[in-house]
Amino acid sequence: MFKQKLSTRALTTLAMLIAIEIILSRFLSINAWNIKIGFGFIPVVIAALLYGPLAGGIVGGLSDFIGAILFPIGAYFPGFTLTSFLIGVVFGLFLHRKQGWLQGLAAVGINQFILGLLLNTYWISVLYDSPFVPLLATRVFQSILLTVVQLICIQLIVPVLNRYGKKVSVT
Repeated sequence: MFKQKLSTRALTTLAMLIAIEIILSRFLSINAWNIKIGFGFIPVVIAALLYGPLAGGIVGGLSDFIGAILFPIGAYFPGFTLTSFLIGVVFGLFLHRKQGWLQGLAAVGINQFILGLLLNTYWISVLYDSPFVPLLATRVFQSILLTVVQLICIQLIVPVLNRYGKKVSVT
């Protein structure tokens, strides 16, 4: 996507997805100091499906940065922005070309258990000077719950994009 100039339509779509992600994650999610449950991943998944890994990463990273600056939940920490960028990249790597249950499970599994559970828990432990292992234990339920929710949502998003947006294959 980024080898050529961005079309006005693609740029507008990405900007709209960033705005939607900020609204979903900052205003329409459940937030505690160490747990966050919501649907802010959906715009990142859509960007990754439509435009690939870099676009997914940009939507994830920019929305985290802009949201943290405009509507802070706590102190800004660049580690969370890095994780958000990587989450979008992983969605794009696994889902841009082919979207089956296996690809969805791999993308969501890596995002929830490696990036979300391990890496974000590490960032929280560094930011709040909390012990890593007990904090990790409190966040396992969130990762399991979000894994199921994200798998279901991805399987619902793909047919909608096929019908109304860019054609993406489902196997």
